[in-house]
Amino acid sequence: PSIVFFDELDSVVPRRGMGFGDSGVSERVISQLLTELDGIESLVNVVVIGATNRPDIIDPAVLRPGRFDRLIYVPAPDHLTRLNILKIHTRNMPLARDVDLEQISSQAAGYSGADLEAVCREAGLISLRRDMDTKSVTIEDFRDGLERVKPSVTPDMENWYQSFTKRFKKERAPVPIT
Repeated sequence: PSIVFFDELDSVVPRRGMGFGDSGVSERVISQLLTELDGIESLVNVVVIGATNRPDIIDPAVLRPGRFDRLIYVPAPDHLTRLNILKIHTRNMPLARDVDLEQISSQAAGYSGADLEAVCREAGLISLRRDMDTKSVTIEDFRDGLERVKPSVTPDMENWYQSFTKRFKKERAPVPIT
């Protein structure tokens, strides 16, 4: 079994005609990828996955059935997921007794996993800047970290992704025979 993973798929196969000014390089890459994807059918136990933050600019030919034909929307982490991400990134961090990761998670709606990692790193740096001999990172350090690291996902963005997902699935729904 194999998994072929394309990260930032939108940069590999942008919608043709978007004016990237690359002398046709993007068009050739898209054509070659489509050829390769169409040839993968005969392979057994091969899964091809693409990730993107911009599904709207992926060339529609890439999203046709038999290629990248399923859309799985991954929302921003919920409270429990944020809490678990915070636990992972503070596992080796000496935390003061006043640090409540539940509270930090509650204040971090819209933060991605990478954002939360940056908040933890920033809190540690703030703690060291405050006192090079510090023994622990405090809740105030985390509050400052949350203030400095802004969330990547806004409510408007969440709504847009949900709407895009619904439109994509509706367009791909089988047409009933009457």
